[in-house]
Amino acid sequence: MFMRTSPSNCQTSARPPGSWAEALAATALGCQGVALLIAVTACQPSAPPKADPAAQATRRAPEPAAAAPEPKPDPEPAQPPADPQPQPAPGQEAIGPGQLQQLDPSRATLTAPERYTVLFETTRGDLHLDVRRSWAPIGADRFYNLVKLGFYNDVAFFRVVKDFVAQVGLHGDPGVNRLWRTARIDDDPPTQSNLRGTVTFATSGKNSRTTQFFINLGNNARLDDLGFAPFGRVREFDVLSALHAGYGEGAPMGRGPSQTRIQGEGNSYLRAEFPELDYIQRASIVDQRSPPERAR
Repeated sequence: MFMRTSPSNCQTSARPPGSWAEALAATALGCQGVALLIAVTACQPSAPPKADPAAQATRRAPEPAAAAPEPKPDPEPAQPPADPQPQPAPGQEAIGPGQLQQLDPSRATLTAPERYTVLFETTRGDLHLDVRRSWAPIGADRFYNLVKLGFYNDVAFFRVVKDFVAQVGLHGDPGVNRLWRTARIDDDPPTQSNLRGTVTFATSGKNSRTTQFFINLGNNARLDDLGFAPFGRVREFDVLSALHAGYGEGAPMGRGPSQTRIQGEGNSYLRAEFPELDYIQRASIVDQRSPPERAR
């Protein structure tokens, strides 16, 4: 899709050809308020038996009955319950506090060089991505930091639509997804067209880019006017073509994975219900160059 979702943190690229409607992959968290009902019952007492006057003399006068409590207003809706602790996928260790700290968005402060190359070691082979910072400086800086922090290790290509896009960038650990859910960056104006092989951040609206990106599997120049700004290009088109596309569009529009569930359950959900997905096993910077000097 090149869908822009509502502010739900479920980011998308565009809809496939044939539909320009924006899709909603939003989640709604909330709890229903609990109404407090106070029922008061009363009955008429039977006539008391005649009391012994001597006993009455020694009996203490009854204390006045306590006033009935005033009815309380309905409570405010409770805050959403805390997300459950993430469960590691089979064969995968849960991320500990130290690793969460390492992946904290506050550490993403580096300025990228003008040119750098990222190596994605995928389940289909190596994929090189050449980045040009001048194309989209804010996006190139964010991508550089994410790779440096190790964010893209063991993440799934969860949305692969043939001849359209291959989307990736939700972490396999829900705790990490929670950290980055609101770590948005401003938009870059598009300077390059979304042609086959270009790489672009997904978005859910204005200035909402976080960690998800997509690789254009076809010529999607129509996305340029929608504000999608490419920041690099991949080399190996044969690897792109080999990515598993059998699940197609994601839920709820298709039978592919739900972004909401990936956010909350991570790779354990993907591996259990979508075992044929391909993954970036490891991402690293393999080449980088400083900005070119100005001609004298």
